[in-house]
Amino acid sequence: MRRLFLTAALAALGTGVWAQATGTPQSMSPEQNYYRGRQLEATAGMAAASPHYLEAVRVSNDQIARGTATGNTYVFLTRSLRRLERHSEVVDLGRQGMRAFPTEYRILEAMGQSFFFLGNYAQSLAHMERYASAQPNGESISVAYFFIGEIFRLTNRFHRADMAYTTAMFHEPNMDLWWFRLGEVRERVGDREPAMEAYRRAVALNPAHGGYRQALARLQAE
Repeated sequence: MRRLFLTAALAALGTGVWAQATGTPQSMSPEQNYYRGRQLEATAGMAAASPHYLEAVRVSNDQIARGTATGNTYVFLTRSLRRLERHSEVVDLGRQGMRAFPTEYRILEAMGQSFFFLGNYAQSLAHMERYASAQPNGESISVAYFFIGEIFRLTNRFHRADMAYTTAMFHEPNMDLWWFRLGEVRERVGDREPAMEAYRRAVALNPAHGGYRQALARLQAE
């Protein structure tokens, strides 16, 4: 359930960026297919998005086989495989891509997500921190810091999780799940008022979510 909740939340991030990607999968580049897939995943679900991710994977693998791969090839190959939850392939092909294009740091972020979902938090953290250091204003910087926060939360390093979530929301302030997570870690260390404020932000962004309202009401009742 936690994975589904996290995946659904991330699928909705920044959909406006992808609105220009249109067409059939076969008429589009891997990059275009990836962004169209993200748009469809957020608005119509994974069944609608999968053909675009699969076509991005097919064309990218063909480019690698023909020796015409670029850094972008590996970026959108690993990102598409990540959306398809083929995490071991993301790691293997990401390593191959980083050997060929060692400054293509966007690959690291995809690998960091897949390491997270494979349960390898140490490698996930290492890849996300390396990405954040190399690309402090990268398009995925908010997601990288969110995953850093998740790792610190799951390993009971709550103050560090607070800093990572706060940084994520500096870059992307409208993710209700992220505010809720921030509230959770603040509550765990006894910061009641800051936790309530984070829960309020989560409720404001998604008032229909019962879990957010319950967390806020619980603290208000204390």
